[in-house]
Amino acid sequence: MTTVVNNTPARRWRPNPRLWLLFGTFVAGSVTLGAIGDWRDGHLFLINTSHSLPNWAFLIRRGQMPAKGDYVFFDPPQSALLSRHFGVRPKMFGKIVYGLPGDMVGHSGPDVTINGTRVARMKAVTRLGEPLTPGATGSVPPGCYFVGTPHKDGFDSRYAEIGFVCRRQIIGTGEPVL
Repeated sequence: MTTVVNNTPARRWRPNPRLWLLFGTFVAGSVTLGAIGDWRDGHLFLINTSHSLPNWAFLIRRGQMPAKGDYVFFDPPQSALLSRHFGVRPKMFGKIVYGLPGDMVGHSGPDVTINGTRVARMKAVTRLGEPLTPGATGSVPPGCYFVGTPHKDGFDSRYAEIGFVCRRQIIGTGEPVL
Protein backbone atom coordinates (compact mmCIF):
# COMPACT_ATOMS: atom_id res chain seq x y z
CA MET A 1 0.00 0.00 0.00
CA THR A 2 1.30 3.45 -0.95
CA THR A 3 0.93 6.38 1.44
CA VAL A 4 -0.29 9.68 0.05
CA VAL A 5 1.05 12.92 1.53
CA ASN A 6 -0.22 16.28 0.23
CA ASN A 7 -1.82 14.52 -2.72
CA THR A 8 1.61 13.10 -3.72
CA PRO A 9 2.18 9.39 -3.45
CA ALA A 10 5.27 8.49 -1.33
CA ARG A 11 8.10 6.94 -3.29
CA ARG A 12 9.60 3.64 -2.41
CA TRP A 13 13.32 3.60 -1.88
CA ARG A 14 15.21 2.24 -4.84
CA PRO A 15 18.94 1.63 -4.98
CA ASN A 16 20.83 4.24 -6.97
CA PRO A 17 22.96 2.51 -9.66
CA ARG A 18 25.53 5.32 -9.54
CA LEU A 19 26.08 4.84 -5.83
CA TRP A 20 26.51 1.08 -6.28
CA LEU A 21 29.00 1.71 -9.11
CA LEU A 22 30.94 4.16 -6.93
CA PHE A 23 30.95 1.70 -4.03
CA GLY A 24 32.11 -1.16 -6.30
CA THR A 25 34.89 1.00 -7.76
CA PHE A 26 36.05 1.92 -4.24
CA VAL A 27 36.15 -1.73 -3.14
CA ALA A 28 37.95 -2.87 -6.32
CA GLY A 29 40.46 -0.02 -6.01
CA SER A 30 41.18 -0.87 -2.38
CA VAL A 31 41.79 -4.53 -3.22
CA THR A 32 44.03 -3.59 -6.16
CA LEU A 33 46.11 -1.14 -4.11
CA GLY A 34 46.51 -3.75 -1.37
CA ALA A 35 47.72 -6.33 -3.88
CA ILE A 36 50.20 -3.86 -5.40
CA GLY A 37 51.49 -3.03 -1.92
CA ASP A 38 51.94 -6.72 -1.10
CA TRP A 39 53.77 -7.28 -4.40
CA ARG A 40 55.99 -4.25 -3.82
CA ASP A 41 57.05 -5.56 -0.41
CA GLY A 42 58.58 -8.62 -2.10
CA HIS A 43 59.95 -7.06 -5.29
CA LEU A 44 62.15 -4.26 -6.62
CA PHE A 45 62.65 -2.82 -10.07
CA LEU A 46 66.27 -1.92 -10.84
CA ILE A 47 67.75 0.13 -13.64
CA ASN A 48 71.34 -1.08 -14.10
CA THR A 49 73.74 1.82 -14.74
CA SER A 50 76.94 -0.23 -14.95
CA HIS A 51 78.38 -2.05 -17.94
CA SER A 52 79.18 -5.21 -15.99
CA LEU A 53 75.86 -6.93 -16.77
CA PRO A 54 74.40 -7.31 -20.25
CA ASN A 55 70.88 -6.11 -19.35
CA TRP A 56 69.82 -2.69 -18.14
CA ALA A 57 66.59 -3.45 -16.25
CA PHE A 58 65.88 -6.18 -13.68
CA LEU A 59 62.92 -7.32 -11.63
CA ILE A 60 64.29 -8.41 -8.24
CA ARG A 61 62.58 -10.89 -5.90
CA ARG A 62 63.58 -9.88 -2.37
CA GLY A 63 64.88 -12.51 0.01
CA GLN A 64 65.26 -15.29 -2.57
CA MET A 65 68.55 -17.19 -2.41
CA PRO A 66 70.23 -17.81 -5.77
CA ALA A 67 71.13 -20.91 -7.76
CA LYS A 68 74.11 -21.21 -10.09
CA GLY A 69 73.64 -18.92 -13.09
CA ASP A 70 71.09 -16.66 -11.35
CA TYR A 71 71.47 -12.90 -11.18
CA VAL A 72 71.99 -11.98 -7.55
CA PHE A 73 71.74 -8.50 -6.02
CA PHE A 74 73.59 -7.71 -2.81
CA ASP A 75 75.03 -5.01 -0.57
CA PRO A 76 78.78 -4.76 -1.23
CA PRO A 77 81.18 -4.86 1.71
CA GLN A 78 82.49 -1.56 3.03
CA SER A 79 86.07 -0.67 2.19
CA ALA A 80 88.14 2.38 1.33
CA LEU A 81 88.58 1.14 -2.25
CA LEU A 82 84.83 0.76 -2.79
CA SER A 83 84.22 4.19 -1.27
CA ARG A 84 86.69 5.81 -3.66
CA HIS A 85 85.17 4.13 -6.71
CA PHE A 86 81.46 3.94 -5.82
CA GLY A 87 80.94 6.54 -3.08
CA VAL A 88 80.59 6.27 0.69
CA ARG A 89 77.24 4.48 0.41
CA PRO A 90 77.46 2.34 -2.73
CA LYS A 91 74.21 1.08 -4.19
CA MET A 92 73.50 -2.61 -4.45
CA PHE A 93 75.64 -4.66 -6.82
CA GLY A 94 74.25 -7.13 -9.31
CA LYS A 95 76.29 -10.12 -10.50
CA ILE A 96 75.87 -13.68 -11.76
CA VAL A 97 76.34 -16.66 -9.42
CA TYR A 98 79.29 -18.71 -10.71
CA GLY A 99 80.09 -20.73 -7.58
CA LEU A 100 77.94 -22.34 -4.89
CA PRO A 101 78.90 -23.50 -1.39
CA GLY A 102 81.42 -26.33 -1.70
CA ASP A 103 82.62 -25.40 -5.21
CA MET A 104 86.40 -25.05 -5.57
CA VAL A 105 87.82 -21.66 -6.57
CA GLY A 106 91.31 -21.60 -8.05
CA HIS A 107 93.75 -19.17 -9.64
CA SER A 108 96.03 -19.97 -12.54
CA GLY A 109 97.96 -16.78 -13.14
CA PRO A 110 95.32 -14.11 -13.81
CA ASP A 111 92.63 -16.71 -14.60
CA VAL A 112 90.00 -17.58 -12.00
CA THR A 113 88.48 -21.07 -12.12
CA ILE A 114 85.50 -22.73 -10.48
CA ASN A 115 85.83 -26.51 -10.28
CA GLY A 116 88.57 -26.29 -12.94
CA THR A 117 86.56 -24.20 -15.45
CA ARG A 118 87.80 -20.68 -16.24
CA VAL A 119 85.15 -18.09 -15.27
CA ALA A 120 87.05 -14.79 -15.17
CA ARG A 121 90.38 -13.04 -15.57
CA MET A 122 91.82 -10.77 -12.87
CA LYS A 123 93.44 -7.40 -13.43
CA ALA A 124 96.31 -6.02 -11.37
CA VAL A 125 94.84 -2.52 -10.91
CA THR A 126 91.51 -0.67 -10.99
CA ARG A 127 90.56 1.78 -13.74
CA LEU A 128 92.01 4.49 -11.46
CA GLY A 129 95.33 2.61 -11.14
CA GLU A 130 94.86 1.30 -7.60
CA PRO A 131 96.13 -2.21 -6.85
CA LEU A 132 93.56 -5.03 -6.65
CA THR A 133 93.97 -8.04 -4.36
CA PRO A 134 93.18 -11.49 -5.81
CA GLY A 135 90.16 -13.12 -4.18
CA ALA A 136 90.16 -16.21 -2.01
CA THR A 137 90.85 -19.69 -3.34
CA GLY A 138 89.56 -23.00 -2.03
CA SER A 139 86.06 -24.12 -1.16
CA VAL A 140 83.21 -21.60 -1.26
CA PRO A 141 82.02 -21.45 2.38
CA PRO A 142 78.52 -22.55 3.45
CA GLY A 143 75.94 -19.78 2.94
CA CYS A 144 78.21 -17.92 0.50
CA TYR A 145 78.54 -17.60 -3.27
CA PHE A 146 81.23 -16.74 -5.80
CA VAL A 147 79.71 -14.03 -8.01
CA GLY A 148 81.04 -12.54 -11.20
CA THR A 149 80.33 -10.99 -14.52
CA PRO A 150 81.50 -11.64 -18.07
CA HIS A 151 82.73 -8.03 -18.32
CA LYS A 152 86.54 -7.75 -18.34
CA ASP A 153 86.41 -4.87 -15.84
CA GLY A 154 83.87 -6.49 -13.52
CA PHE A 155 84.44 -5.82 -9.83
CA ASP A 156 83.33 -9.04 -8.17
CA SER A 157 84.42 -12.13 -6.19
CA ARG A 158 87.59 -12.48 -8.26
CA TYR A 159 88.94 -9.72 -5.98
CA ALA A 160 89.33 -9.80 -2.20
CA GLU A 161 87.77 -6.33 -1.99
CA ILE A 162 84.40 -7.97 -2.82
CA GLY A 163 85.11 -11.59 -1.86
CA PHE A 164 82.45 -14.23 -1.46
CA VAL A 165 78.92 -12.86 -1.18
CA CYS A 166 77.17 -14.35 1.83
CA ARG A 167 73.52 -14.74 2.78
CA ARG A 168 73.43 -11.67 5.07
CA GLN A 169 74.43 -9.40 2.12
CA ILE A 170 71.91 -10.74 -0.38
CA ILE A 171 68.91 -8.59 -1.25
CA GLY A 172 67.46 -11.09 -3.73
CA THR A 173 67.64 -12.62 -7.19
CA GLY A 174 66.63 -10.94 -10.41
CA GLU A 175 65.25 -11.54 -13.86
CA PRO A 176 66.33 -9.30 -16.72
CA VAL A 177 63.36 -7.49 -18.24
CA LEU A 178 65.18 -5.25 -20.77
